[in-house]
Amino acid sequence: MAIISASILAADLTNLKGEVERVEPYIDEIHLDVMDGHFVPNLTFGYPMLQALRSFTQMPIDAHLMVTNPDRHIEEFVKEGATRVTIHQEICYHLHRSVERIRALGAEAFVALNPATPLSTLDEIFPYVDGILIMTVNPGFSGQKFIASMKDKIAKLSKIRLENGYSFKIAVDGGVGNDNAPSLAQAGVDVLVMGFGVFRNPNLSQLSDRLRKLCR
Repeated sequence: MAIISASILAADLTNLKGEVERVEPYIDEIHLDVMDGHFVPNLTFGYPMLQALRSFTQMPIDAHLMVTNPDRHIEEFVKEGATRVTIHQEICYHLHRSVERIRALGAEAFVALNPATPLSTLDEIFPYVDGILIMTVNPGFSGQKFIASMKDKIAKLSKIRLENGYSFKIAVDGGVGNDNAPSLAQAGVDVLVMGFGVFRNPNLSQLSDRLRKLCR
């Protein structure tokens, strides 16, 4: 079943509680983009934002660490209530150790790949992860256009999972909305990360209903 993960990067942060409550009936989890202005060209959220979210919602929260030193922050994000931690292959020098640490702390461990990073870099980590996040835009900013060639990458990853009997989830992040979310779900994507596609979508309820019907 494909689930909707709402990226609060696209929410009206002057009314965070109201924004989350508005979309909560149509989403399955919250996606927290943690950016340090170094690994990616934007500066966004840290522990205080997670604490704020936890003050009014019990929904699962994915802390997506787009930072230069993710290992330094893993434990604190789990402590503050992240139910999943997503780290990048490109910046984790000891990826297996980082994945095992996340899982030992009681959270799901996802590994993200930037558009230019090949799937082959994950050959040795596939058996240990809870999920793989395919970035379908270059990370850093909400509202970008989906990179069409990433469809082939998603299809290849789905084939790898099937042929090897792996149980990891497949997630996509970037440029996902009404026009492509259903086809991505049918292609085997389990987690659809959407920012504009949630918080600025006048047809969110219809999209949510359609995705759930696809998965029955």
